[in-house]
Amino acid sequence: MLEDNLGRRFYYLRLSVTDVCNFRCNYCLPEGYTAADDSPHLTSAETATVIRAFASLGTQKVRLTGGEPSLRADLPEIIAAAKGTAGIRRVAVTSNGYKLPRVIDGWRRAGLDQLNISIDSLQPDEFARITGHDCLPKVLEGIDRALELGVTTKVNAVLLCDGAGRRLRDFLRWLRDTPVTLRFIELMRTGDNREFFASNHLRGETIEGQLVRDGWQLLPRERDAGPAREYSHPDFRGRIGLITPYSEDFCSSCNRLRISAQGRLHLCLFAEQGMDLLEEIRRGDTEVLAERIRALVTQKAPSHYLQQERVGATRNLAMLGG
Repeated sequence: MLEDNLGRRFYYLRLSVTDVCNFRCNYCLPEGYTAADDSPHLTSAETATVIRAFASLGTQKVRLTGGEPSLRADLPEIIAAAKGTAGIRRVAVTSNGYKLPRVIDGWRRAGLDQLNISIDSLQPDEFARITGHDCLPKVLEGIDRALELGVTTKVNAVLLCDGAGRRLRDFLRWLRDTPVTLRFIELMRTGDNREFFASNHLRGETIEGQLVRDGWQLLPRERDAGPAREYSHPDFRGRIGLITPYSEDFCSSCNRLRISAQGRLHLCLFAEQGMDLLEEIRRGDTEVLAERIRALVTQKAPSHYLQQERVGATRNLAMLGG
């Protein structure tokens, strides 16, 4: 089992297949995508090598992220390779949903188990202001189709101060009859969003306290689950999760590692740098790659140090899929 010096075990790989994104979210890429690294992205064969190496170390869940992963035409091939890897129990994709109605059937046939879609508002005009794209109905159509296909579906919403109460009410109305898990994610400081963060950050505990008062119950956390604390309520088909990276003990239960689209191991979303594994990946020797990963994991820091405003090399969340 892959384990660091603090006894944290890593069952969960977040594998970025591209850092390109076609959205211009105001908290991430307000000016749109600009290439900061001209290194080629891993090929589908190279991503398969990475997944096999992690699976040999006990990883059970793979999440394919971006940027926007649907921009890769070979994403179904990558999903199928992950699903066909011995030891991998769950394959997930995180997407902005822009192409979802056209691609979800193919992803499901390839073996997709779980889908995460970003929706920061259920008001079409506000959604367009946040993302730069007026396409909320199309995204919701794709979610409906994913549910029809039996894909476990979660929706990510970044917590923003202005209008937070209204957006929560909209989401609660939607969750009464929609069997998705809505995950509120605290806005995080990155290299590019200092001023936006200062004026928009909202602590997740504010909403969590309201949910508890309204009868929402905390659910047990699976060992390969993400960092959200999930709640259910008997009157709602949907669930709500909270991801609060500024809470004191957030890093103590970390169970995930990240590989960038360029083949770098990031021990934390906010690490000072990625560790280049491209040579080992291109050799295709999963044993050698696994041993290198095992050795590097011992360098994982106890915390992301966000509370001290240390954001490492993370310029924006599109770099590694958040």
